[in-house]
Amino acid sequence: MNLAEKERTLAGRYLLIEDPQERLAAITAKGKRWPSPPDEQLLPEALVAGCVSRVWLTAELRDGRCYFFMRADSPLVQGLAALLCEVCEGAARDEVLAFEPGILSQLGLDRSLSPTRLAGLRGVAQAIRQLASALA
Repeated sequence: MNLAEKERTLAGRYLLIEDPQERLAAITAKGKRWPSPPDEQLLPEALVAGCVSRVWLTAELRDGRCYFFMRADSPLVQGLAALLCEVCEGAARDEVLAFEPGILSQLGLDRSLSPTRLAGLRGVAQAIRQLASALA
């Protein structure tokens, strides 16, 4: 399954939750379970630029696949950033580099989040690609 198909499948699961607030609560709950970087990796260079809430993002390459670790100060941001990480989780490096996630708009979140929050999440998506690019 390529990343676009994975993204559509993931979005479809969340869209089964009809109430937008319940959907956002499910995304936030998922974020609480997302793997976090160890405390010693919570360094300034791991902070995502452009986020109002602090978001630390790290990655590793295992068997040619990208795996992401993330922690955020805000539970909502943690959930939304985890959603972006989940789309790319386990994908080949080159596929992550070529992919522009659209799951936020597929879920209608681009209409309900503030412009500042959306800009921060675009920063998370960009950081995911930058980390994938740095993995060798």
